[in-house]
Amino acid sequence: MATQVIIPPAGESITTASVGQWHKSDGEFVSKGETIVTIETDKVSNELEAEADGVLKILVAEGEEVSIGAVVAEIAEGEAPSGTQEAAASAPAEPAAGSATGDGGGTVVEIRVPPAGESITSASIAEWHVREGAQVSKGDRLVTLETDKVSNELEAEADGVIAILVSEGTDVNIGTVIGSIAVGATSSVAASAPAKTEAPTPATKPAAPAPTPAVSSPGAVLKPDLSVVSSRGKKEELTEESDGRTTRKKMSMLRRKIATQLVNAQQTAAILSTFNEVDMSAVMKVRKQVQEDFVGKYGVKLGFMSFFVKAVVQGLKEVEALNARIEGKDVVQNHFYDIGVAVGTEKGLVVPVVRDADQKSFAEIEQSIIDYAMKAREGKIQLEDMQGGSFTISNGGVYGSLLSTPILNPPQSGILGMHTIQQRPIAVDGKVEIRPMMYLALSYDHRIVDGKGAVSFLISVKEAIENPTRLMLEL
Repeated sequence: MATQVIIPPAGESITTASVGQWHKSDGEFVSKGETIVTIETDKVSNELEAEADGVLKILVAEGEEVSIGAVVAEIAEGEAPSGTQEAAASAPAEPAAGSATGDGGGTVVEIRVPPAGESITSASIAEWHVREGAQVSKGDRLVTLETDKVSNELEAEADGVIAILVSEGTDVNIGTVIGSIAVGATSSVAASAPAKTEAPTPATKPAAPAPTPAVSSPGAVLKPDLSVVSSRGKKEELTEESDGRTTRKKMSMLRRKIATQLVNAQQTAAILSTFNEVDMSAVMKVRKQVQEDFVGKYGVKLGFMSFFVKAVVQGLKEVEALNARIEGKDVVQNHFYDIGVAVGTEKGLVVPVVRDADQKSFAEIEQSIIDYAMKAREGKIQLEDMQGGSFTISNGGVYGSLLSTPILNPPQSGILGMHTIQQRPIAVDGKVEIRPMMYLALSYDHRIVDGKGAVSFLISVKEAIENPTRLMLEL
């Protein structure tokens, strides 16, 4: 008798799913309750468990898209083959990221790609920081991994010699073994990674890493497959190709994700932009007057961004449609004010979220932004730091941008673009004066926000910035 593994329903609007990763091999015995496969849809990922003990027969390969309700595998019910249960009981458990197998001398610590969030199923090997066969110490930085959301650095879990199984630029599934450390071994190879050549040769994408060798008996020592290491771990297998006039290199997962999101935003929302300008004289005057006391009291500088966050919150309270989103045929109105603040890094733009900005003081907002900026530039920002924002502020002015039309950050309905402050002549009470002026741009989803609401929001922000003392009454 066989138990079918079926793609379950995942929501009214979802009709297909793809097989993300098989956690068990074809023909392998599985136990009831074990995770056997990860299923991905365009919204969420889901792990399916075995509903019975038996031998797994895989019918649909990884990466294939199937309809909801499709049968992707069967489990031939029955007891484990003779000796399997005894071996399973005596064999060490499957190691997690960086765990050791075996005991005593010759222990090997596997380097695995760790989980990075429920919806993230793969990562890219961005850079190895050590050479193949090098001596490493516990705590040494080994490799930088990139997902479509964040980057992560793995450190050595023990002293020993590194074996690299997967080369730079390769995309691998979460949980994949990408290297190992022979604990206690010694090597004369320098630990630092080799410099990249000026004219690197084209890379050949390596096959998936070889499975971990089976333990033939209790206490057996796992050893890396040196033939695999020698063919996959060489640093000359780079992901860049140059002919002297041009260089071609693979986009990082983060950059690919950013590109996909920006294109999707323009294709799915009715994006319209409207503009205004704001006189920054009053804000600059207030900052100059209170800066010394502010730093002495709170330990952070009073920047422009906290004023704009507060002004945006006030504007969202007046124009509620900009603090809502469309889900299918429904409008979901947010009653919280989690404001995303775009932060530029060397690897791309990330948008961490200042939670409950309406309840935070100026100092708390400034400290949150500083903390996020440091984490982003160090590659330590987490997925949860960037989820759930209701509105976004992007400051292109720090790069010198005079005017731009920012693109929505789905599923949000609005984004405010700040720009560089420029001394310009304006009319004040019938006279021409030189004032520090900034252009503001609001891009919004015209499906849910009309022109009147967008203009009203910008005027609200403008008035708040030009009369900042009203925003700072709490000080």
